Amino acid sequence: MKRDSRVFVIGEDVGVYGGAFKVTEGFVHRFGPERVIDTPISETAITSAAYGASLTGLRPVAEFQFMDFISSAHSQIIQVLAKSNYRWGAPAPLVLRGPSGGGVSGGPYHSQNPEMFYVHTPGLKVVCPATASDAKGLMKAAIRDNNPVLFFEHKFLYRRVKEEMPEGDYVVPIGKARIHRDGKHVSVITYAAMVYVAEEAADILAKEGIELEIVDLRSLLPLDREAIASTVKKTNRVMVLHEDTKTGGIAGEIAAIINEDAFDDLDAPIVRIAALDSPVPFSPPLEKAFLPKVEDVVREARRLVAY
Repeated sequence: MKRDSRVFVIGEDVGVYGGAFKVTEGFVHRFGPERVIDTPISETAITSAAYGASLTGLRPVAEFQFMDFISSAHSQIIQVLAKSNYRWGAPAPLVLRGPSGGGVSGGPYHSQNPEMFYVHTPGLKVVCPATASDAKGLMKAAIRDNNPVLFFEHKFLYRRVKEEMPEGDYVVPIGKARIHRDGKHVSVITYAAMVYVAEEAADILAKEGIELEIVDLRSLLPLDREAIASTVKKTNRVMVLHEDTKTGGIAGEIAAIINEDAFDDLDAPIVRIAALDSPVPFSPPLEKAFLPKVEDVVREARRLVAY
């Protein structure tokens, strides 16, 4: 916002309150109410206002208090934002961001991972960072992109994942995966908070001589097909891990990509590890049973190595 006066923030309680998770805390005092705009509780209104502003040359960053309620703006997003450039050549340079995911006993209305509704929609970009530096670099890329970008920030990672920030104008390109951990026996393709589930499992398996390679997708739309095929060619065994429910999750699409691009390199079936096909439970023990776990990754990695 300091660099580009066209960038402004809009959403529920983003001003004086500083956002539900304090992401915009202090912004209104630095940039003023003209660039940090509090709105009524209406995701449709937020999205519509952001879209209109983007058409005038501004670059809005709109916040939803919880990404669960992105469904309230679903029609605007898929029918208007995603079709804008295709229908009449008007770019829509805006970002819709907010917290998603479980692990905090938020219950079924504050713990969902709704990213796949939008991965299925041409015209959008969908970003799900796992690290602090990627959150910074991808956000800068999203703001500068002429396409509408949906930016999912996993709430479990807020104030848990910390690292030194890169200096200068640090930008991470949208659509490029990264190797989070190098390995040679089994590939784990994942994103967001599940990167750390995979990392914990990798530490356990390393003591048994099993090396997991962890691929952090970072972006779900577009997907880095080259990175997916490359890791399969390297390890010949792969599991896809995500917190979203299994049916219709990104694991199915990635399995299809592997079938198309790297089938002959497989030495074992592709494994999907995902949440149960259920609403997210509020009860902590039930939520733990619902979510993918470290022990799931450890068990399936052992099975793949022994296959």
